[in-house]
Amino acid sequence: MKRILLFILLGAPLLAFSQKLSVVELTTNYKIDPVGIDDTAPKLSWKISSPERNTMQTAYEVRVATNAQDLSNGKNQLWTTGKVKSDQSAHVQYAGSAVKSKQRYFWQVRAWDNHGNASQWSAPAYWENGLLKPSDWSAKWIQTSTETNGKVGPAPIFGKQFSVSKPIKQARLYITAHGLYEAKINGQRIGDHYFTPGWTSYYKRLQYQTYDVTGCLKSGSNIAFVTVGDGWYRGNLEFKNKRNTYGKEVALLYQLEIEHTDGSKEIINSDGTWKATFNSPVRASDIYNGETYDARLEKTAYANLNGSNWQNVEVMDFSRDNLVAPDGPAVVKHERIRPINIFKTPKGELVADFGQNMVGWVQLKLNGKAGDTVIVNHAEVLDKEGNFYTDNLRGARQENKYILTGGKEDVLEPHFTFQGFRYIKISGYSGKLDSNKLTGVAIYSDMKPTGAFSTSNALINQLQHNIQWGQKGNFLDVPTDCPQRDERLGWTGDAEVFFNTAAYNMNVAGFFTKWLQDLKADQHENGNVPVVIPDVREKKNAGSAGWGDVATIIPWNFYQAYGDKELLANQYGSMKKWVDYIRSISKDNLWNSGPHYGDWLFYTMADDRDGKAAITDKFYIAQAFYAYSTQNLINAATVLGKQEDVATYSALLNDIKKAFLREYVTPSGRLVSNSQTAYVLALNFDLLPENLRAQAAKRLADNIASYGNHLTTGFLGTPYLCHVLTRFGYNDVAYKLLLQDTYPSWLYPVKKGATTIWERWDGIKPDGTFQAISMNSFNHYAYGAIGDWMYRTVTGINGDQSAPGYKKIVIAPQPGGGLTNASAELETLYGKIKSSWQKSGDKYSYDIIIPANTSAKVILPDVTPENLKEGSLALTQVKNISDISKAANGTQFTLGSGTYHFVY
Repeated sequence: MKRILLFILLGAPLLAFSQKLSVVELTTNYKIDPVGIDDTAPKLSWKISSPERNTMQTAYEVRVATNAQDLSNGKNQLWTTGKVKSDQSAHVQYAGSAVKSKQRYFWQVRAWDNHGNASQWSAPAYWENGLLKPSDWSAKWIQTSTETNGKVGPAPIFGKQFSVSKPIKQARLYITAHGLYEAKINGQRIGDHYFTPGWTSYYKRLQYQTYDVTGCLKSGSNIAFVTVGDGWYRGNLEFKNKRNTYGKEVALLYQLEIEHTDGSKEIINSDGTWKATFNSPVRASDIYNGETYDARLEKTAYANLNGSNWQNVEVMDFSRDNLVAPDGPAVVKHERIRPINIFKTPKGELVADFGQNMVGWVQLKLNGKAGDTVIVNHAEVLDKEGNFYTDNLRGARQENKYILTGGKEDVLEPHFTFQGFRYIKISGYSGKLDSNKLTGVAIYSDMKPTGAFSTSNALINQLQHNIQWGQKGNFLDVPTDCPQRDERLGWTGDAEVFFNTAAYNMNVAGFFTKWLQDLKADQHENGNVPVVIPDVREKKNAGSAGWGDVATIIPWNFYQAYGDKELLANQYGSMKKWVDYIRSISKDNLWNSGPHYGDWLFYTMADDRDGKAAITDKFYIAQAFYAYSTQNLINAATVLGKQEDVATYSALLNDIKKAFLREYVTPSGRLVSNSQTAYVLALNFDLLPENLRAQAAKRLADNIASYGNHLTTGFLGTPYLCHVLTRFGYNDVAYKLLLQDTYPSWLYPVKKGATTIWERWDGIKPDGTFQAISMNSFNHYAYGAIGDWMYRTVTGINGDQSAPGYKKIVIAPQPGGGLTNASAELETLYGKIKSSWQKSGDKYSYDIIIPANTSAKVILPDVTPENLKEGSLALTQVKNISDISKAANGTQFTLGSGTYHFVY
């Protein structure tokens, strides 16, 4: 609404401009109107909208001012580009006067297109800076005066009463904590974010948040409370009840700045005048183990600062140099799900089934006696007999306890913990329980959905559903391996294999921008890369092939997905350090040392007398990824104009490939490991000379056939398997793998009732028993990497490396597998791409949408140019279609923006 009003104010004089072209969806650093950023040269992006086909932006003009009125009348503008002849509409970097802390900046853009149209000025957007310098902080770090020595106990509440005597124009709260905070002013919860300040490499990067709290304040007396839970800072983390990873005491930094209507300002800082109490409703909180909440203490805890329970605080001299504004999205509430069944198990336990393995918590609305304790346990699956099963949680209790008030109704949910679950077990409640009293609340980072994929096959559609929900549950501020057991860490191998799929499903630009900053921060001085980010494993197994290579894989793939050259430049030093680290420990250009996880969780079997276990030599894998990371570094150096590095690392890559052939390949092309993963990596990373590639691809296809058209790959081979098969002419085999529904396969878990991706191909065995409890997550997104192939091949949505971020698009669907239709959409920085096809007998139809300011190369299979029509017209009669020619197995042409319907 604010944008509409500003547009009426500013845009009315410009109605003479063309209505055919408009500028919409302005973003700053991937966000809409962000408040509290610390980028002094943010990236501005927009989309253009036009009903005309083949629309390209030919010029733009951006203007920036510190208030909306100046923006409209052309006064006091900090930056105006003038009319710039360019088709760039993504990542235009602010280059005006130096920006200031705490200042809001309004901006607009207008555009011209190749049809002679000029848009009106867009509706204004804005960004607001946070605190750009450590010296902008006047608040003091405070903690309780009573030391807990890191022991489990109540989450302390910090409180401050203050008075406001003048009318308020606006107010901002800048806040962070050691631990997780929940802030209130005058009883009102501040913001809709959870698990703030988020999880980062705390010693080097601690995020703070900025909130507009103008509406929370009142004239006269005000009271502020902040509860701080253990969280990642000092709660259980990693394995074996390890606590206090970053410190033993929680702490608070709080700076409330009030601007009055008369122009005067005042600041309410955390300092020695604050009070603290352990008389908190949150009696204990832990991410793994859950929360104990005594609702009886709510009224007294947040009423005032009187009473003997309140104590003085201690002012601490902690650094502010590590404070940063968030790059990524906040964690917020999303889907709300009612249980589909409430029942008694064979053991007599009361269990609710929400029908979806999810991450978050259950909100309860309960009546009971004062002091009654209700216990909620969480599980992903039931056992073979139908009983509640939690053995796979290992040391994580996933248990929330609520002590009731005895009032009319208690509305209960945790504050500083989350659970991975489909089922809950409820004990200690004597009332009648129905679905209206229970609501599952999904909690994950606020990433906008960008992709949709569906086919005529219900099992494939469920697989896509499972991939998306696996991403939701494990993208809670960091890309975790799993959300339920005593782990939940930012495993680098999982993240790198899944990134491409993730970037189709959701806008993960901000999410990974933030995480890559922590990767760079935690990278060792010698270039080695930890296996989890943030690094809490104390350098255990750092440098594992396929895990450490995240340092080059995600930055390069990120650039392909979003066209963000600045991010590539920011990560380039990290990329180079990683490759140089491998080079430093290699001998004769062979990476044949160090700890490696290998092709994690590949297909194996007990009593393997025939050698069917799909083992791939770990140093073979390491050498393959050494080449791949070096190639990624060369790619980045080329984009960034680092020609000396291009020459140096191209020579190194040549040596790496020679060493690979010498060590791991026979003259006839047989590999030292006769596994699917071995052939997949060699082919996908172009490690074999051209004359050996066809026979290697045939060996791969034959290997798959020898396992009855089953895959045998683990974490590192699976993402590339179907891509390699399609690339080398075995698309039919790729479809056979996709549609295989017996173990091991993608659809086996689907047929077993999975609603997320499993960690193991057979988490639940065919006889209904479980895999080893030591490692058996039922929400583990890595094998969901097949989604990348589904988007790229089944529906054919691809980027063009020559113009990344989908500035140029390749639409190349390859129907198969007996599917009669498939459809996908992808919302890009330029707008929506759609590729949909339908087969009816021997007839095909294709519906394609290309967003304005982009173009696409389209390749449609099994048709000649003469037999292909757009609507009722031959291709040559459609003026927006050019470069028509025969492809290897069909027709290719270039397409401008617009909506198209092709038939043959």
